[in-house]
Amino acid sequence: MLDVHHISLNHGEIAFAGRLAPGTVHGYDAAGVVVRAAEGSPPVGARVIAFGAGAWAERMAVNAGAVAEVPAAVDLADAAALPMAGLTALRTLRTAPILGKRVLITGASGGVGRFAVQLAAIGGAHVIAQANRQDGLAELGAHEVVSDLTGVWPVDLVLDNVGGQLLVDAWKLVKLGGSVQNIGWTSGEPAVFEPYSIFAVGPSKSLNTFGDVAAPAEDLSTLADLLAAGRISPEVSWRGSWERLDEAAEALLQRRVSGKAVLDVRG
Repeated sequence: MLDVHHISLNHGEIAFAGRLAPGTVHGYDAAGVVVRAAEGSPPVGARVIAFGAGAWAERMAVNAGAVAEVPAAVDLADAAALPMAGLTALRTLRTAPILGKRVLITGASGGVGRFAVQLAAIGGAHVIAQANRQDGLAELGAHEVVSDLTGVWPVDLVLDNVGGQLLVDAWKLVKLGGSVQNIGWTSGEPAVFEPYSIFAVGPSKSLNTFGDVAAPAEDLSTLADLLAAGRISPEVSWRGSWERLDEAAEALLQRRVSGKAVLDVRG
């Protein structure tokens, strides 16, 4: 059990909030202080990040395997940005060897995208970041920053956050033996593949969905350590009181947030 100090918002949580039953406690990302420990969890008083349902609350009960201590050098508000977006970026990049490979990240200006750019660069990839809002992406490690895929050379791995026609265009760029990890669908548009356009002679190309968030504690710890070492940036571009939730959600849905939005639950 933890006292929640900060929460962060993710696009999918906001977009699909209306589909959940009335009374549901929303959210998955929280940072705070342990007030009741369980076997295998950090001790009472530890500063932690947590990933699990019901994060948007003053107190959160979460499995011990979904909590990691936050190094003293890291602001808890910055740490709150890590769980959903950081885990997603880290685990999708692990689906294929990336050292020396070409990695395309669509929708790179969002929370997942900005973490993915940084982590792919750390992993030794040649990073192509596609985004309409391109501020800071080169500084985060992108070797190419583009608004569309015209002129982009073939790639080994795609992390797709957009869906729609951009997903179709990205698929055409995937080399034989390469893959697409479909993470999000912020375009809200269908992806229409022409007949036989997914067929190729040679090593298989694959299109995969991603939703593996099981047992995240070790990966949360990895992300927190990278943040403490200054190797990744939390990319928090919107921060305010939890009482401004509606304002933050609107900004996120209207794509006025580059990176993450974090709300303060406690002072």
